[in-house]
Amino acid sequence: MSLQQIEQQVAQLSAAELKEFSGWFDAYMADEWDKRIESDVQAGKFDKLFAEIEAEAGRGELQPL
Repeated sequence: MSLQQIEQQVAQLSAAELKEFSGWFDAYMADEWDKRIESDVQAGKFDKLFAEIEAEAGRGELQPL
């Protein structure tokens, strides 16, 4: 199914169906985001940032939010 076909199908949903689909899609996208972040963490993409945070914490430079 093409993106255009999906868009056409979504446009034909009733208000209740659109609300249900929207909830499902939001949850789906949140799960995909979590997977991407986890993958980036495993690949070491945040290692430098984590090291900087740990160094700042060790120097007492971090303040609670």
